[in-house]
Amino acid sequence: MRLVGDNVPEQGVYDRDAALRLADELGLDLVEISAKADPPVCKILDYQKYLYQQKKKAKEMKANSAKIVIKEIRFGPNTDEHDFQFKLKHATEFLQEGSKVKASVFFRGRSIVYADQGEKLLLRFAVELEEYGRAEQMPKLEGKRMIMMIAPIKKK
Repeated sequence: MRLVGDNVPEQGVYDRDAALRLADELGLDLVEISAKADPPVCKILDYQKYLYQQKKKAKEMKANSAKIVIKEIRFGPNTDEHDFQFKLKHATEFLQEGSKVKASVFFRGRSIVYADQGEKLLLRFAVELEEYGRAEQMPKLEGKRMIMMIAPIKKK
């Protein structure tokens, strides 16, 4: 097997027993890196330390990954102009901070007959927010709710 690594005095091809003896003398582990190579490639290292570093790297990558936050704004089918503007202001703030906005119109009882009114409301909402976000999904009716997703525009 071919031995590589920082701890190996002479990198080269060793037989299995010699490689194990060398690893034992150094108080480290013999780890196979590439079994398909000819001859197989092994490295002498502290395996527990190696595992710890891999976990640490994975944890760091997870911490650096972007977390998507979804904020929801609910309307009724007959939402007044002032309420609409108020919720529009909140949605603008959410999009500027990088959160997605889930706008929904909730129909109670017989108000489902105003589904077209709810759709107009959501489309107007999307048009008003055009400079801050783009509609990811057009309004669609799911049971008693009409839902629309708006994603923030990436800042350059």
